[in-house]
Amino acid sequence: MKINSRVGLIVIIVVIVAALAGMYMVYSRQGAERSQLNEKLDTAQTRQAGLAASKTDLQGQLAQAQSSLNSSQVQFPASVESIEYGEYLFEIAERCNLQLATLSFPRPAARTVGSVTCSVVSLSLPVSGTLENIFKFIDLIRTDPRFASTQVNSVNLNVGGGSAVIAVDIYGYKG
Repeated sequence: MKINSRVGLIVIIVVIVAALAGMYMVYSRQGAERSQLNEKLDTAQTRQAGLAASKTDLQGQLAQAQSSLNSSQVQFPASVESIEYGEYLFEIAERCNLQLATLSFPRPAARTVGSVTCSVVSLSLPVSGTLENIFKFIDLIRTDPRFASTQVNSVNLNVGGGSAVIAVDIYGYKG
């Protein structure tokens, strides 16, 4: 019986040692996994801080772009109303003591400026009067807030006859 109890004791010791070795292996694997997860967590927290700063920066850029877009849209009329612009042009010509011979509004054409598509009306303005008044007329078109979206393309002066043909483009925003 002594052999059996010794064998039993050895078997129990071997089982306990095997159980302890198995537990040690599981614990060491969990420790390695825990350290990997901690490294990943540290990396994620570092990235999260950088991404939060980027998000704040991008939100600021978006707000600035929205503000710029809104202020740009204010300068461009939603559409070019020929009657209104005709009245404005005749009013400015009268203020400058000029005769605006004829005025015809063609259909607006689409034109891309940068990445924005605008409707554009190209006009030819035949005026007659003194050179000083013609220059005053051009200056008023360039500075009048109603013509903020207008570009003077060319001026053909007839110095001897006191007349000019002024080519302008009036831009409207196509939303």
